[in-house]
Amino acid sequence: MSVIIAGDQLRTINFGSRVQKSTGTLTAATVPLFTIAGGLVAVTSLVGRVTTAVTVANSYKLQHNPTAGTTVDLCAATDIGTTDTALGEILVVNGAKATGLVIGALAAPNYPIVMDVGQIEHVSAGTDGVILWALTYVALENGASVVAA
Repeated sequence: MSVIIAGDQLRTINFGSRVQKSTGTLTAATVPLFTIAGGLVAVTSLVGRVTTAVTVANSYKLQHNPTAGTTVDLCAATDIGTTDTALGEILVVNGAKATGLVIGALAAPNYPIVMDVGQIEHVSAGTDGVILWALTYVALENGASVVAA
């Protein structure tokens, strides 16, 4: 008798729980993507997939805005539109806040990133295109969770 473990079960074992959120069309704004509640979490991956091409010059970054404390960039602001970012392209936050978004899944990210209660936000200077962000995490305190904002 063989036992088959489904892909989502392997992902949960290796990376923790998964939540996703679409940016909608990237307008000039700071918009919450994910809400962290109940305590500390370890974000084990944060990956975006472009679902509508980004073709207009812009400035785009992700940041953690904790309920108590200082807002911290998760990556440096990156222009993802001057050189078009095509439909299906993968965007990776590598965990070093001075580093821009990595376009394409070529770099090994520096994970996990520990975050407290608050929000993960995207900050856009305004452009076109849509990104579907997927985040995986492990709760470091009982009751801690992440949900789409």
